[in-house]
Amino acid sequence: MAKVVMAELADLKLEKKPWPRGTHSLRYHYLALSEPGPGLPQFLAVGYVDDQVFIRYDSRRGKAEPQAPWMAHMDAQYWEKETKKQRIWAKVQQVEMWTVMGYYNQSSGMHSTQRMFGCEIQEDGHSTGFWQFGFDGQDHLSLDLETLSWVSAEPVAVRTKRWWETERCYAEYDKAYVEGVCLTSLRKYLELGGQRFSRREPPTVRVTKHTAQDGGTTLRCWALGFYPQDISLSWWLGEKELTSKTEYVETRPSGDGTYQTWLATQVPAGEEIQYTCHVQHSSLNHTLTVTWESPSSSGLIAMIISPILVLLVVCVVILIKCLQETRSKEAYEQAPGGEDPYNCQSPARTEPTQLI
Repeated sequence: MAKVVMAELADLKLEKKPWPRGTHSLRYHYLALSEPGPGLPQFLAVGYVDDQVFIRYDSRRGKAEPQAPWMAHMDAQYWEKETKKQRIWAKVQQVEMWTVMGYYNQSSGMHSTQRMFGCEIQEDGHSTGFWQFGFDGQDHLSLDLETLSWVSAEPVAVRTKRWWETERCYAEYDKAYVEGVCLTSLRKYLELGGQRFSRREPPTVRVTKHTAQDGGTTLRCWALGFYPQDISLSWWLGEKELTSKTEYVETRPSGDGTYQTWLATQVPAGEEIQYTCHVQHSSLNHTLTVTWESPSSSGLIAMIISPILVLLVVCVVILIKCLQETRSKEAYEQAPGGEDPYNCQSPARTEPTQLI
């Protein structure tokens, strides 16, 4: 089957059309379980365009299903083809899993294999691809697309490497897929998704200061709420970019369809304002430069005055309420047969105007 597909891929040419701005990717994650427990599938396949799940195959349901609204435009033939393909992969990965288990002298128990492959294209047209295979959540083999050789991640994987290299067409098929079909499919999905993948949301950037127990000072540059996920953060001291003493986290989803990240650097105490954070993103037409701003004196005064104002307002409200109750009691006493139930004479009763 791989050789037949290879013959078809040989004539495939990628269209020379401009790609949407930014970097885009198409990737698939396959998971197979040796002994799935209750509620778990024996095989699961999920496809992503950029960060959005668009297709899913669950062996319990036995068919490929859309996971994004824009995939509703695909016809029945497409879904039949995807379902057939995933069923074949489910069988292939089961064979691979039990074979690798044998290499580890394991014949039972919960084990898993993972296959991850896909392609990525940047705005300038440069593309990359990858094809990886894992066992029990650990790297096992990866394909070197230049040499068409399988790279083993640990000793036992050498046996899998020898097994897979007995048929060179497997590696040739994988390379042809990530460098041909994958890119063609990615373009089609981007066109179907439209504005969902071409939108631009600029980051909200701020710098915070943190003091460690040992007295050290750290400045952290935050970039929040941006899309797409490609972004560049850097710390500068004057005209020099800092390449050491920096700490960062990988860009991660914010949970609302945007992304967030931060970059931190250690600075001498008292010299914070000399450092600047530079941010580059496709939504910006220039490099955004942000510095740490110390709390202003007016801000400090406001922080002190605000609680006092709140307290004064509360006191006035309580005072007015007391006066209203006092007047009600006096009216009660002046009424026929009235009697002061509290039997007290306070300045609040006799001189309300002076008290206000």
